[in-house]
Amino acid sequence: MHTDIVDLREFYHSPLGALAERSITLALSSLWARLPDERLVGIGYTVPYLERFKADTERTFAFMPAGQGAVNWPVGELSATALVFDEELPLPDASVDRILMVHSLEFAENPRETLKELWRVLAPGGRLVLVVPNRRGVWARMEHTPFGSGRPYSRGQLTSLLRETNFTPAASAEALFFPPSRIRTVLRFRNVFERMGRRFWPVFSGVIVVEAQKRLYQGLPVAARASRRVFVPVLAPRGVPTTRSSNQG
Repeated sequence: MHTDIVDLREFYHSPLGALAERSITLALSSLWARLPDERLVGIGYTVPYLERFKADTERTFAFMPAGQGAVNWPVGELSATALVFDEELPLPDASVDRILMVHSLEFAENPRETLKELWRVLAPGGRLVLVVPNRRGVWARMEHTPFGSGRPYSRGQLTSLLRETNFTPAASAEALFFPPSRIRTVLRFRNVFERMGRRFWPVFSGVIVVEAQKRLYQGLPVAARASRRVFVPVLAPRGVPTTRSSNQG
């Protein structure tokens, strides 16, 4: 089950969430090659990170899973948000240059089908950047943060999953070495924990960040399939029942 959009937004507005954002952004920046006029799509809850990387893009969209819910973004501008199913994205083939997934893959109903769909919409040479909870880290064991929900991954599991879906794993990084504590005294030592963690115990990071490239020399089989989703309107129109008078004449 996805973490609710309200909980995600509240987390990133908290002191702990703000520090988590900085740590993950630093890891993303270490492997994020800037491409002029690229088409960028964020899937999951990527709003805090899209704000930092959208400046050089041709266009940027925030796709939010239906199970999570959506918020308007960017604030004060025309909305670039869409509510989607991650296995059936409303995009044509080879239409985007880069996809960023945060708070998404760990909640996917079928991770392989989700990654195959991302392969479809990425342009030749397009790049996928994943941020997922590390199964060996402390953050995956704490339920008071969004990283404690869903299915965490090891680096080996991510690598295997990407290769199975015709992606070539490339650069990687780690983030969130400080404990997910709400105690301000502990958070003051965040930088110390981050430096020591990257040097001495990178395997125990809170999240794993992996960049992968769309592999072209081995295509995925394409088969027509019917949607498994059933769309039910929230407010279904209903006719007003009519009554006939029992007294006629």
